[in-house]
Amino acid sequence: MKLNVVTHNPGKVKEYQAEFSDFGVEMVHVNREYDEVQTAYLEEVVDKGMKELYRDGLRDFMIDDSGLFVNALKGFPGVYSAYGQKTVGNKGILKLMEGVEDRTAVFKCCIGCMIGEERIIVTGTCPGYILFEEKGDGGFGYDPIFTPDGDRSFAEIPVEEKNAISHRGNATKLLIDELKARKLI
Repeated sequence: MKLNVVTHNPGKVKEYQAEFSDFGVEMVHVNREYDEVQTAYLEEVVDKGMKELYRDGLRDFMIDDSGLFVNALKGFPGVYSAYGQKTVGNKGILKLMEGVEDRTAVFKCCIGCMIGEERIIVTGTCPGYILFEEKGDGGFGYDPIFTPDGDRSFAEIPVEEKNAISHRGNATKLLIDELKARKLI
């Protein structure tokens, strides 16, 4: 089976291919725009994107949206994580967190998958903390300021280990479980 992965990031396609290869699923990169509505919930962004892509004729596809939700910042940057990264970046988040004791945060990833008429939406999470400074050279985005274990940042954790515990990794596991339960893979 082929599954179209709608994203601008070819690295995501490789991550998904590694997870799905045992199930005979071939991931196909589709670099296509769809309207990512600005709303408070990742699930709404994914839901509306899925409806648009399906209405436009795309079949057998998956999309995802992710965000970093910082408790002390009332969930910011959250669904606006890409915008937050472009505007304030990691240094801006650290500046906003100066003097703040509650460093708790959670990365979330919502994946929407459409196979035939079967529609699935799952959300994976990875709880952790905002560090006091950037650490590490790996990863991307907020990885250098987020730690899942209070010790190493996502940017310091080897890719395979990060993928096993990350929000995207957890969402992918949930999706695979649901696809198996529905006998789609």
